[in-house]
Amino acid sequence: MSHRILILGGTTEARQLAGRLAARPDVELILSLAGRTENPVAQQVPTRVGGFGGAEGLAAYLKETETDLLIDATHPYAARISANAAEAARLAGVPILALRRPGWQREQGDRWVEVEGVPEAVAALGPIARRVFLALGRQEVGAFEAAPQHHYLLRSVDPVEPPLGVSHVDYLLARGPFREVDEHRLLVDQRIDAVVCKNSGGEATYGKIAAARSLGIDVVMIRRPVLPAVPSAPSIPDLLAMIDHSLRPVAERGV
Repeated sequence: MSHRILILGGTTEARQLAGRLAARPDVELILSLAGRTENPVAQQVPTRVGGFGGAEGLAAYLKETETDLLIDATHPYAARISANAAEAARLAGVPILALRRPGWQREQGDRWVEVEGVPEAVAALGPIARRVFLALGRQEVGAFEAAPQHHYLLRSVDPVEPPLGVSHVDYLLARGPFREVDEHRLLVDQRIDAVVCKNSGGEATYGKIAAARSLGIDVVMIRRPVLPAVPSAPSIPDLLAMIDHSLRPVAERGV
């Protein structure tokens, strides 16, 4: 018997999970991408790009496609998508599981200033001009126009359009993962004295955190949003075990 699974993706783990599930003969898989990245990494599984039209639209899609399981493997900061996914699963009566990588933990030597959101990150930089590395999505950097006194280094996967409306900004197009040694060199070469980022977790982008620690550089860390309380796992192996349990007939689960 084949099971239809929809993965809401956009992360490295989502791509890896999709690859694992696509190899199974008992699974019909669709990987959904929101479409925020202009040139996403090529996927080796059936993929759809674009939104569903909120929770109601996603619920309708789940019903129309007779999906057996919805997996939320979006970015830890995709709070709206996660909320819509949880509500859609409820409306459609479809089980939902989430893959949620653990956040980074502060270590000795870290100079973190934790804030609730991007506006608070702007304020945390202070009034005196600094050289700031913005490791944020291109959709969020516009808020830093409110602090034009700083010199910004902005790294993104796609070009920032329109450009940031400040006098001093450099752009760097790059896609992770980023090694600590390379991040260390970048911070030194660019004379960075503050990093602004999200607590994304995982290893792919941790290099800048470790490099900032070794250099004694301030990190303005945007805290994670509150996500819906749905069954979740911190890793792909753990989630695969939950998927196996979810797809088993009720009589075999012992419930």
